[in-house]
Amino acid sequence: MASTELTRTPSSTTNRKTFTISYWCKRSSISSNYPRICAYDYADTDRFEHFFNNVDQMYIEHLSNNNQDVHLLTSRRFRDTSAWYHIVVAFDTTQATASNRVKLYINGVQETNFTGTVAYPSQDSNMIVNYAGGSVFYIGETGYQSGGQNFDGLMSHFHFIDGTQYAASDFGETDSTTGEWKIKTSPSVTYGTNGFFILKDGNSVTDQSGNSNNFTVSGGTLTKTEDCPSNVFATLNPLDNYYASSTFSYGNTKVVTDSSKYAATLTTLGASSGKFYAEFKLTDAGRGFPQVGIKGKHPTSNADGIGSGADSIAYYGYNGKKVIGGVETTYGDTYTTNDIIGVAMDLDNNRLFFSKNGTWQNSGDPTSSTGAITIPTSSTGFYFMGVDDEDNAGTNDWQVNFGNGYFASNAVSSAGTNASGNGIFEYDVPTGYTALSTKGLNT
Repeated sequence: MASTELTRTPSSTTNRKTFTISYWCKRSSISSNYPRICAYDYADTDRFEHFFNNVDQMYIEHLSNNNQDVHLLTSRRFRDTSAWYHIVVAFDTTQATASNRVKLYINGVQETNFTGTVAYPSQDSNMIVNYAGGSVFYIGETGYQSGGQNFDGLMSHFHFIDGTQYAASDFGETDSTTGEWKIKTSPSVTYGTNGFFILKDGNSVTDQSGNSNNFTVSGGTLTKTEDCPSNVFATLNPLDNYYASSTFSYGNTKVVTDSSKYAATLTTLGASSGKFYAEFKLTDAGRGFPQVGIKGKHPTSNADGIGSGADSIAYYGYNGKKVIGGVETTYGDTYTTNDIIGVAMDLDNNRLFFSKNGTWQNSGDPTSSTGAITIPTSSTGFYFMGVDDEDNAGTNDWQVNFGNGYFASNAVSSAGTNASGNGIFEYDVPTGYTALSTKGLNT
């Protein structure tokens, strides 16, 4: 959603004092250029906006005639790119107590610790929200900006309530077994005239509230993903980027490696047991030194790549060899631009398999021991999948399908079979294997 903008122009002015916004989001980048999540703009001088700032604090702002009458900036910062956040922003300017006029909830807990100047609206004041005299509701960007401040990440279950200040507990609840905050997929709320419910279980901007307050994709593209608040899928981890300057996009499922360093990046999710499958498409081999594989710990230096340590295994595109502890031995075919490498990681039996365009290498069979690479003991007890560029003078372009059914914005051409029912892949998922996701980890 890094360049996507959704818009809707209200047809009538309704309640400008009381409203609620609830949505789930998963960030793809941090410390970026004030990525707007949503905004309601009449002009630069009259606007409401809600976003992460460039140091990852959450910010709520409202301007009336260029006077800032709402200013809330959280003390804490939000830098987890592997998890979904549930955000609720609830206004009711009729409240007698100033702090009750704007409430912010994050994962079910009301945020009360703000920094800098704290400003709440005057009692009974009107906001620009729900004003139909030329204002526009934006999601993913803000109207007065010329671009470059789009939200980069995923969104799901976006609700807008016209006329009621709801709490987070109306949209989510605590799981009695795990204690985690989880989504209510069909909350019992009254939407009001301008209310809407979009991005429910997919990328549809058709209003599910019954109001027919549909949105328009007015910029970029909106891609469906299996990754959702109920089942979080692995992605590549941009926090592995501290020693390199690789570029991540498409919800961190695409990486263009640093052209001047050996650049490895691993998944956000790792596992100590279970059987997992993922697909890595090399869309640009660069100078031809790509690697894909697994590693027991996140890289700590430029030289600490996949295949370089005792608890790391790589499949090398340049010569088709496997690399363990820096030692290369004969394994399979070479691979290059547009080849798809499948990784089947069996941590119950310490076996690893690689496929090239659906053909398992070394006469392998992930459902048995045939052609398996033995996985050594990990120093951390966990293993992560990942990619590496063993070249400090060029780049590789990797697009990874962890089960979302896409390589970047391109859907798989013909989904293979998957008995686990978890994830959509280009090729058949080996029997007994599943996607590397929270659902897969808990199977």
